[in-house]
Amino acid sequence: PGRDAAAKAHALLQSHFSRRPVASADLRADRDAAVEASVALLQALVDVVSSNGWLAPALHAMELSQMVVQGLWHDDPPPLQVPHVDAATLARAAARGARLDQVFDVAALDDDVRDAVLALDPARTADVANFCNDYPNVELRYSVLDADAVVAGEPVALSVTLEREVDDDMQDVGLVRAPRFPARKREGWWLVVADVAKNALLAVKRVSVARAADVRLDFVAPRAPGAASLTLYFMSDCYLGVDLQYEFTLEVRPSE
Repeated sequence: PGRDAAAKAHALLQSHFSRRPVASADLRADRDAAVEASVALLQALVDVVSSNGWLAPALHAMELSQMVVQGLWHDDPPPLQVPHVDAATLARAAARGARLDQVFDVAALDDDVRDAVLALDPARTADVANFCNDYPNVELRYSVLDADAVVAGEPVALSVTLEREVDDDMQDVGLVRAPRFPARKREGWWLVVADVAKNALLAVKRVSVARAADVRLDFVAPRAPGAASLTLYFMSDCYLGVDLQYEFTLEVRPSE
């Protein structure tokens, strides 16, 4: 019975990612329950794998959370998150020479092109506009504190500043727009410091960004002196196409 339940949940989640209808109201209810429960399970999974310093499984779990919330596969075009935008919409855009690679590309279309590409009534066009207005646009700045005094095997602090572009007409900043998710959800983000070459997660912190946030990430410097190539990730738990990634070099002095 346990294997049967797992197989059913797996199949229902795949139908959710593929946006395929299910045959009955009972199956729809079961799928909604599986989808809603998956977010908390994935957050717990991130905590577990992060505590072991495993980078790749943590990033995969974060991407899977985005898939669950938006009902898409991780390699689907991000504009498919926008309400009423589908493969036919992207094809109409391509026929007009417009590339819709990101959600912001939808908002940037000229009015006449957008009307022809979307082919929607005013109410549904407003849905598109509301999603694009609320879709997060976050600027990230970072610096290593006391970067000239990093010692092998000793604590290091990374300061991160997050600033979100917020329009005056945004009514509930941080409320996720996800028409295929069966519950209300607030945005969540992860900041991760990693040594990609070693598949090592050095630090992780879960944050929220309403307008701005200052975050400190503490981790231990590599034990080998010299230049260490590290990566800072900023990962969403609910939107595709908004993650940020920065590579930086840590100059590590030998310990005395």
